[in-house]
Amino acid sequence: MSSFIARICSPLLALLSAIGRQGTRALVALVVIGIACPPLGAVLKPHVTPAIFILLCLSFMRLDVAALRSHLRRPGLVVAATLWTVLVVPLAVGLSSSAVGLPAFAPGLHLGLMLQSVASPMMAAPALAALMGLDATLVLITLVTSTALVPFTAPLFAAVFFGGMLDLSPQALGLKLGAILVGAILVAMVLRRLIGATRIARHKAPIDGINIVVLLVFVSGVMENVGVATLHDPLGVSAMTLLAFAVFALMLAATIIVFRGMGAAVALALALMVCQRNMGLMLAATDGVLPSSTWLYFALSQLPIYLSPLLLRPLARRLAAAPAAECAPAAAVEVTRS
Repeated sequence: MSSFIARICSPLLALLSAIGRQGTRALVALVVIGIACPPLGAVLKPHVTPAIFILLCLSFMRLDVAALRSHLRRPGLVVAATLWTVLVVPLAVGLSSSAVGLPAFAPGLHLGLMLQSVASPMMAAPALAALMGLDATLVLITLVTSTALVPFTAPLFAAVFFGGMLDLSPQALGLKLGAILVGAILVAMVLRRLIGATRIARHKAPIDGINIVVLLVFVSGVMENVGVATLHDPLGVSAMTLLAFAVFALMLAATIIVFRGMGAAVALALALMVCQRNMGLMLAATDGVLPSSTWLYFALSQLPIYLSPLLLRPLARRLAAAPAAECAPAAAVEVTRS
């Protein structure tokens, strides 16, 4: 019976493995499909929240416990990166957006920027870092600590910067974020127990393929109206696209500057993590009940996220091989001691 099931599942595993091995090219393909096929987005949009939960479960299921423990030996860098991610970045975005008057003349865009900045890093960030030859374990531990704090920090910033733009109290937002994360962790623990860590590691490629398939649901659902919006308001969409790339670039540059003392490769790894915000988690927490302009900004902000691994991978590989990267562990020890 088991051999029969294996024969049935083998072609599916082969297909998922082939998809998973496409890496950065598959991410670009998702964006193209999401924009080019609005009917697909309309069909998949109601399933965006379950897709996000599945992605969280898969990411927690694949956590490398040994890697997490090893990085706890340099808590100074992890603490600094976590505080930068969950406190400094959203505060800077909130103050900047308020200073230019976005809450008054573009409240939907302000809400999108704030939800983006208060979100934790993407659960796929460690995998993308590994794909680019960067320090995936450092990204992983910082992601975990940042995600653990988001149910507490997001309501704080919501109370200060959101005003009445969100039909969800800050306390309710925090509770929903906590419930989603705790639920995903519990499901991931059950899956790890049933499947086994060794088998999970052995089937990395097909699990990557599952991630990409589920990401198709998220990207298509979010980008459903991008093509139509571009036809109706090409200048407005172009301006919002430039803003999405500008926000990504500013977060990237600021993080590299702040952490450059740890080595260029470490700084780039942390910078990419900070830029790749888990806006899907915020969509799930708000049940997707957001203004149309917020949805559009969320969709367009996926472009730099999914294009950056392909565009920056050559730079990342050069930095990872540079002598400066070899000095990063020693620098991290100095941070831990200080």
